[in-house]
Order: sequence, then C-alpha cells, then structure tokens
Amino acid sequence: MCDMRNRKVLLAVLFALTLRAGPASCQQLTVRAENGKQTVLARADIEALPHVKVKTSASGTSMTFEGASLKAVLERGGLGFGETMKGKRLASCLLVEAADGYRVVIALPEIDEAFTDKQFVLAFLKDGKPLDDKEGPYRIVIPDEKRMARWVRQVTALKIAEVR
Repeated sequence: MCDMRNRKVLLAVLFALTLRAGPASCQQLTVRAENGKQTVLARADIEALPHVKVKTSASGTSMTFEGASLKAVLERGGLGFGETMKGKRLASCLLVEAADGYRVVIALPEIDEAFTDKQFVLAFLKDGKPLDDKEGPYRIVIPDEKRMARWVRQVTALKIAEVR
C-alpha cells in the first residue's frame, strides 16, 4: 500500500514539473543570422539586455510596453549593425514569425539608429506586467506606426534574409 501511495506522489510531482517546464520552453526566441547560424535566447538573456519603455495608445487606450530594443536582441543573436550595414546588407530584411504562423518583414536598415530614429521594441511587459498568453511572451512594438500590422504577438523567431 505504501508503494502505491509513493507512486502516486511521484507521478503528481513529475506532472507538476512537466507543467512548470512548459512555459519556460515557450519563453525561448530563435534568432537566425544571414549565414544560417541559429541562436536560441532564453527569457533571462532577453531580460538581461538594457530595457526600453515606450508609451503608446490604441483605440483611445494608453499602454506602456517594456522590453529590449529589437536591435539589441538581434545583436545578442550575433548580428552586426552600424558600419556593417552597407552594400548587400542594405537589401537584408528581418522576418518576424509568430506562434500562430503570422509573419511580417522589416527592412534591416529600419532597425539601425544610423539610418532612422524609429523605435522597434521586443516587449515582454505591458503596463508593468508580463504579457498574457494572447500577446506574449514577446511582442514587437513599433510606437510610431499608424497601423499595428507589424506589432507581432507571440513572437517565436527572428530570421534574417537577403533579398536577391
């Protein structure tokens, strides 16, 4: 009888650990550079980057998003900006992929401060709280865009592609 009780406790503990591990794996973000090299960033890697806060409004509602600059995330994934943004690299773009299959493209020079003052944020907080399951764990936020079509929710991958 003791063995049966121990087995049930062990199964319950294993089940709880499995549930707890699920969200952690969903917190990963894959960055693929032009050369095909992939880097998987954990939430801790992204949260360790300098934080950026942006205030936005949509449909009359004010929101504050916090996260890391998209450029900093891409640099952490091995991409270069600044002086390396010339020649063929000017035709490179970032493909942002979401968990639901939604995808958008951002021209790589748009993300570089040497070309524009536009902000691109990989947000993980909204109004001081983690993004909910509908939006997170990560969301692209571009405060100055008139339409939110490139504000990708549930971001899972950032891939660099060169237009040929």
